[in-house]
Amino acid sequence: MHKRTTPKIFARAKELNRNLTPAEEKLWAQLRSHRMGEVHFRKQHAIGNYIVDFCAPRKKLIIELDGSQHLEQQEYDAERTEFLKSKGYTVLRFWNNAVLNNIDSVLNVIWDTLSESPSVLTDTSPIQKHE
Repeated sequence: MHKRTTPKIFARAKELNRNLTPAEEKLWAQLRSHRMGEVHFRKQHAIGNYIVDFCAPRKKLIIELDGSQHLEQQEYDAERTEFLKSKGYTVLRFWNNAVLNNIDSVLNVIWDTLSESPSVLTDTSPIQKHE
């Protein structure tokens, strides 16, 4: 068994990793290969029973991209965010639309969050999503 999740969740993460959404692909192009200030990000990273879109494990930062389906699952998203915060992560959420149409603003928020502290981030409140 993998240390941070179950074999079933880990296998699902690998599957999602091969099938990114257009917004995930666009953001991943900016995060991969230590392009964001030498910070290492992983895509479709399993933590417990959850798979997060992007994670910088050493910075304890998670980035989630939300499509319209998240309007109907706000309670689930809140529960998920609380679990991740309990593990010490900061969670940033962006609408897919923001990534596709205004990537520079999204990257600025990520950069500002990473710049707050060189190790573990302390502000765990998610940012507001904008369409």
